[in-house]
Order: sequence, then C-alpha cells, then structure tokens
Amino acid sequence: MLIERIYDEDLAQASFLIGCQRKGEAVVVDPRRDIAVYQAVAAANGMKIVAVTETHIHADYLSGTRELAAATGATIYVSGEGGEDWQYRFEGERLYDGDAITIGNITVQAVHTPGHTPEHLSYLVTDGAFSDKPGYLLSGDFVFSGDLGRPDLLDEAAGGVDTRFAGAKQMFASLRDKFLTLPDYVQVHPGHGAGSACGKALGAVPSSTVGYERLYAWWGPYLVAGDEEGFINELLDGQPDAPAYFGRMKRENRQGPAIMGERAPLEELSAETVAKDLAENTVTFVDTRHNTEVHEGTVQGSLNIPAGKSVATYAAWAVDPERDSRPLVLLAADQDQAQEYWDHLVRVGIDKVSGYVTGFEGLPLSTPRLVQPEELDGFESALLLDVRAKSEHDAGHIPGSPQLHGGRVLWNLDQLPAEGTIVTYCQSGVRSSVVASALRHEGYNVVELDGSYIGWVAQQESLESTSAR
Repeated sequence: MLIERIYDEDLAQASFLIGCQRKGEAVVVDPRRDIAVYQAVAAANGMKIVAVTETHIHADYLSGTRELAAATGATIYVSGEGGEDWQYRFEGERLYDGDAITIGNITVQAVHTPGHTPEHLSYLVTDGAFSDKPGYLLSGDFVFSGDLGRPDLLDEAAGGVDTRFAGAKQMFASLRDKFLTLPDYVQVHPGHGAGSACGKALGAVPSSTVGYERLYAWWGPYLVAGDEEGFINELLDGQPDAPAYFGRMKRENRQGPAIMGERAPLEELSAETVAKDLAENTVTFVDTRHNTEVHEGTVQGSLNIPAGKSVATYAAWAVDPERDSRPLVLLAADQDQAQEYWDHLVRVGIDKVSGYVTGFEGLPLSTPRLVQPEELDGFESALLLDVRAKSEHDAGHIPGSPQLHGGRVLWNLDQLPAEGTIVTYCQSGVRSSVVASALRHEGYNVVELDGSYIGWVAQQESLESTSAR
C-alpha cells in the first residue's frame, strides 16, 4: 500500500493519495483544484486514479474532486450523511457510515464523525495485505494533531444561527463513540496543519496516533470525566476569525465547483494592451511583490497580493469573484512563475487570469501613502483600523483602533466611513498592504501605518526610554 500526503503550505491543507501497488489503482481524498500533483504521483507509481472522495463540504478551499474525476474518469464518492440540509448538489456515489471503497487489498471505510460539519466523514484505511484490521485514519477536519475541528464555521461562514452548540455536542459524541473506540496504534492523518483557520491550536506535526491524542490532547480529560459541558465551553472559546470567503467556498463546494479542464498557458501581455484595459477598467492588476517594494511605487489601482506561501489566502481577502468578474493581470518574473501563482488562485476559485507582465514600463503608476508612527497622533483620519486577528488585537493594539480581520473587510464595508482617510495597520505591514490595496481599489482613501504595530510599539518604547533619562 502507498499513502502519499500532498500538503499545501498556502492553505495548510493536506490531501492524500492511497494506492494499491499490486493492482495499480489509487483513490484520492480531499484534492485541491490544481490536480497535476495527483496525476504526477499516480504516474510515478504506475497507478491509475479510479476513485476520488472528500471528508466534508470544505469552507477554506475549493475542492478538486470534480476536476480530478473529470480528468481521470474516476468515480466520485461523497458523504450522504448529515440530513437534507447538508447534501451535495452534484452527482456522485453517496457514502454512509460503514460504507467502503475497495481497491485491491485496500479498504477505505467511511466513518460518520459529525461535529465540524453535520455530514463529515473520516476514513479508516485497512491494508489487507498485512492485516484485516484498520491501521490508519484520515480524519479530515475532525481530529487534528493536538486539536479538533471548530464547530462554529457554519455560523461564521454559512449563515447558520447558533449551530456551534449542536456541533460541539456532536463532536463530543464522535470522539466518545467513534475515535476513542479505535485501537491506540491507529495512525491519524488530519486534513490540516498549523496555520489553518479550521481550528484554534493546530499542531504542525503531520500525523499522530489515537493513543497519543487520547493521552495528551487538551480534550482528553473532558472525555475521561464525561464532562460534555466543560468540553463544549473549552472547544468554543477563543476560536479565530473566519475569513468571509469561507462562505463562498461552502456554497460552491456544496453545489459543485466549476470544472476548468486543461488550462492554457498564460500569455505575456504587452504594456499597451494592459494600459488600455486598465484605462477602460476591464482588468485588475495584481502586484505580487513584497509590500516594502510596493511602497516604492506600483501600478495605479492595483492589488498587492504578495507571491509566496499565502497567495490563495490573501487573494481571497482582496478578490471576490462573485461580485467582480474582471480578469486579473499578474506581475511575474516569467511564465512559470505566473502559472504557479495562478495555481494558488484557483484553489480559492479565482479562475480568471488574462495574462502577465514582467515590468511596469508603459503602465500608469502611483505611490501608496504611508504615515510614520511618530506622525500618527497628529494625523487627521476618519478611522484607524487594525486588520489583524482578534486574538492579536486583544493582546495589544493602538488605542482607539477597532479590529476587523483582513479577510472580512471587503464584506463589511458598511463598518467603514464613507468619507475621510482610513489608516490601516497589522503586525508587520504585509496584511495591511493587502487590505489597503483592496480598499483603494474600491475607491477609499487609505494610508498605511509604516512598520504597522511593530513599528508603533518600537516608537513608543523609544519615547519611554527617552523620557526616562
């Protein structure tokens, strides 16, 4: 048997290819939409992908289940659990608690583990060549290394009202009746790692065991004591902000993400073409550089979505394809870099990219406005906005600055002043630049605090040091 973990650092998301080496067939669990990686792993191991499935209706990324099935001819399997309100709206074989996908000697058995979502399935994997007992659990967003999937996302992202309490009760029951009944030796392979917003304290360790989690996870003592109320209070307390795009992911994943098919290579566009399109407001320019470079000058009205490991995350903060259908033009060093960047975008359903440019010559430029920390007290603004997470804000913030998570700003414009200058800050400046560029793109007058919170704290400490002399 082959188990290959394919991990996306951008979204802290894990998918898995499970293959029978004797039969040369494989099943993929929780794929993303840029599917070449699964095809490459299967080809390298002489396997054909014959089945594709997912643990639940995801909120943090757009599923590649339909995309991979269309490309390979694989059979789609999805959960049939959770009740009518949580049924998938596209074709596929329905799996219920105890149902199995069989590939050669390998059995992938569905286990209904509601809590994070009502329809959630985990998968027990048995390698029949060695044992008739399961040795592995693909736990999806049920059990993470050291943590559990949050049960409040349906409230936060899908328009639910107080579903978190029912979800937390279901999570307690799933742990008691399903997870803790498994042998301690069963290896646990979760669907997310550190950095995901699908839990509040996910570990970076890629796998665990039932026994280790039983003994050392925070929730263990609550299960031993049968303390459901204490468990629910602890589980729901301190969950992180959920980016607003999660709601779009939920809707599209339930309905069935659009199948892109093979994407043609992105073309390098001429400055003349891009300048004309910008003047006609028919494209959106994306500056992919670090914010310190952007602050030296950028394309007028552009979005700053820096290249690196958080492209999909920040892009989903700054681009809402449901209300803005204009294609993107990317700044990239070459075609390969542009193509890789596009791969990240499609993971969150930002599909329309018309091409790329390698420089700014011939394009309209502007320089983002900054305010220095020492100038902030005397700076006239309508709002000083902290775009960090609420936990960061609670730990310390600039007096008089309300908090609105960067991934929620574009969806809460009614909380912003219609006139006047908005000053934005985050911890170091990266997130603030993303949000500020998105607000400028919407027509707001935005100034960024240079150095953001770190710079302001350093300036305050300098003042205190000077006054103490």
